[in-house]
Amino acid sequence: MTVAARVVASDPELRHDWSLNEVKALFALPFNDLIFKAQTIHRRYFDPNAVQISTLLSIKTGGCPEDCAYCPQSAAYDTPVKAEKMMEVQTVLADAAKAKAAGASRFCMGAAWREPKDRDLPKVAAMIKGVKEMGLETCVTLGMLKPHQAEMLKEAGLDYYNHNLDTSEAFYGEIITTRTYQDRLDTLENVRKAGISVCCGGIVGLGESEDDRASMLHTLATLPEHPESVPINLLVQVEGTPLHGGGAVDAIDFVRTIAVARVLMPKSHVRLSAGREDMDDATQALCFLAGANSIFYGEKLLTTPNPDTSRDRALFDRLGLKPA
Repeated sequence: MTVAARVVASDPELRHDWSLNEVKALFALPFNDLIFKAQTIHRRYFDPNAVQISTLLSIKTGGCPEDCAYCPQSAAYDTPVKAEKMMEVQTVLADAAKAKAAGASRFCMGAAWREPKDRDLPKVAAMIKGVKEMGLETCVTLGMLKPHQAEMLKEAGLDYYNHNLDTSEAFYGEIITTRTYQDRLDTLENVRKAGISVCCGGIVGLGESEDDRASMLHTLATLPEHPESVPINLLVQVEGTPLHGGGAVDAIDFVRTIAVARVLMPKSHVRLSAGREDMDDATQALCFLAGANSIFYGEKLLTTPNPDTSRDRALFDRLGLKPA
């Protein structure tokens, strides 16, 4: 029996021992077979018509010393994004209240840092505590974390920490040179050891190959614990960044990535993340069919556009979807 046949025939189960060849075989399946497998697994673990809603706010924008080739917040590039100071706690809490009123169940806060300084964390902790008191789940993305910093965030009540791998280890150096792949994995380990849930995924459209996408998902699926949230981003090309002007990703290829993530990590929320502004409703519907069950809700994702809430509500109504 071929690898592809074994993958199709296998019962859906929670595994951490996927081989890279098995992951590549998933990508190579006929589209209908892959979608059927992903939807079957999705229904085993989740309500197929429920979507978790998160809202993302940039609490400290621009001026980042990293050189991520996709990011308009990097100080290395001349982009429309300018450096700003960290927001005040009460301003952030006011935005969180608006997000909850609009239907979000999780409020995510991002800061454009390579890594936070210890002096920054008390203010972030106050934001986390305030958002938790509203009854929202909390998530932050602050760059690399040391073990004691992860513990400080846990003490503040943090539910999730986002730290994406972005791409495969082999392709990573083409996109980022200011930190290593192992640095990212070390931060994930520090977050886990502190007892915080992990939000970790990647970006499609960086110029990577399908094998790179397979390798990135293989890394996630073979961690000791799967990330509780797996955001799959479609690159938003921003003028001034090195990746501006590159080719568009085929929609079917993007949907395949969603479906493979669902098969590999059955109990994780797979988030249809950045890039939805450039997707038509049919593409998004295919992503939900492929097992995506989380989105970012609101008109901006850190510094890039996102569909407005009225468009999302209309799409949910057409598809019979409901907030989880």
